[in-house]
Amino acid sequence: MRHHRITANGIDFSYVEQGDGPLALLLHGMVETPRVYRHLIPVLAEAGYRAVAPSLRAFAPTGLPADGSMKVADLAADANALHEALGGDANAVIIGSDWGAYATWGALNQAPERWSKAVVATIPPLRFLRPLDPAMIHKLGHFFFFQMSVAEQIVPQDDFAYLEWLWDYWSGNVPGVDLTPDIEAGKDTVREPARLRLALELYRQNFPVDTFGTDRWEGGALLSELPTRPTLYLHGTEDPSVTEETLAEIVAALPAGSDGLMLKGAGHFPFIERPDEVNARVRAFLAG
Repeated sequence: MRHHRITANGIDFSYVEQGDGPLALLLHGMVETPRVYRHLIPVLAEAGYRAVAPSLRAFAPTGLPADGSMKVADLAADANALHEALGGDANAVIIGSDWGAYATWGALNQAPERWSKAVVATIPPLRFLRPLDPAMIHKLGHFFFFQMSVAEQIVPQDDFAYLEWLWDYWSGNVPGVDLTPDIEAGKDTVREPARLRLALELYRQNFPVDTFGTDRWEGGALLSELPTRPTLYLHGTEDPSVTEETLAEIVAALPAGSDGLMLKGAGHFPFIERPDEVNARVRAFLAG
């Protein structure tokens, strides 16, 4: 796997790549790294893609945005700018999970002509997010906690013990899966205070307390539309934000050629928790 750097949308991106052919851009989530795609990248390369997984803006070793913006619109613009800088064409595909999923939905709406297909995991289209019943409010407690200034002091304590707890809380129950190397790598992306602050700004800037859920919410306009490109949506049974019934509704609403898969026992990290099943389904979807 090759390591490189490239400038796109004013950001100095670090990325790993493998293979040659049409671009497959893989976008990770909050306090994750490109290694979450370590099982999928060789499969994409073998299938004839140039698989590229960048570290997202502000996450080491990628550069920090000069204006401090961590808005979804800018994450999406990063993806489309990387498509341009990496020489992508209309056969390119985009893959995202967690915050990379938000970026993927946004990139598809900003510049659909750049992408032929998409694979999205863990974050459904905005209109399919379930009403926040008490159980979901509790499950999404970090969205509210990260809004607080004190989070910048608490999160790094005891070698980021809170992030370890959060990963464990959102993981599934697949036997033999060890997420420890991934969370340890994730910690290293935010050890600098400026990087941790910007990681928390993902929640503060995109879910601002004064406008989120109102018609003044800036992020809603970008994420409210469904993509026009065939999309494979992946979700784990232990990640309660989407049920089997909701998955069927998502697939029915997505463009022709779209599909969905509920991964038994997986939580919020399907590319790590169920790699063989995910890899086979992604490869078949892109070929098909």
